[in-house]
Parts: sequence; structure tokens; C-alpha cells
Amino acid sequence: QVQLVESGGGLVPVGGSLRLSCAASGRPISSYTMAWFRRAPGKEREFVSSISQSADTTDYADAVKGRFTIFRDNAKSIVFLEMNNVNLEDTALYYCAGGRDSRGDFYYWGQGTQVTVSS
Repeated sequence: QVQLVESGGGLVPVGGSLRLSCAASGRPISSYTMAWFRRAPGKEREFVSSISQSADTTDYADAVKGRFTIFRDNAKSIVFLEMNNVNLEDTALYYCAGGRDSRGDFYYWGQGTQVTVSS
């Protein structure tokens, strides 16, 4: 079992930057694909970014491509999401996820960290 705890959320102005962290415990995350999702008010949860076990492959939603960067430190079991040039549409509860089953669904989830972008 893996426990995921997100941190780093907060209030950030339009155009600003923020770094989210996801600390894992219970098992090393080095064998898991990790990802970030988000849920904006009144919307469904959506994929933001993912990173492969060895960090050689990353994927981003079109809405964040070129602005967000995902990276990981397997030795410390932490996954990061660097958010740059944020906009109002980035306001959401951001979730960390890990471990992907045969259907592609993630089975470990954190509780989320709130990011609010102010104008």
C-alpha cells in the first residue's frame, strides 16, 4: 500500500508560479507511473500530467503543455509539479496519483492540495 500526500498549494496571481509536491510512503514509488490530476469547481476531474517510472517519458494535457513540468525523485519518493505562467483556469484541487492497473486507471490517490489563481 502506498500513501500519497500532496503539498505546496495556495494562492498565486495570474502569471505566477507554484510547485506542488507529492510525498509517498509505504512503498517505494520507483516502480510506479505517477501522475497529477485536478478538479476545478463544478467540473469533472481531469488529467494534468504523468511521468514514467524512470522519468524517461512524460505526458501533459494540452491545457498545461509548455507551462507545467512534472518530475520525480525516486530516492526520496517525491513527485513534483512545477506550475509556471498560471491562469485562472488552473484553479483547482490537484491530486497526486500512482500505480496504474491493466485498464490504465490509477489505484493510489492523495487527498489533494488546493491551488487558487487570483486575477
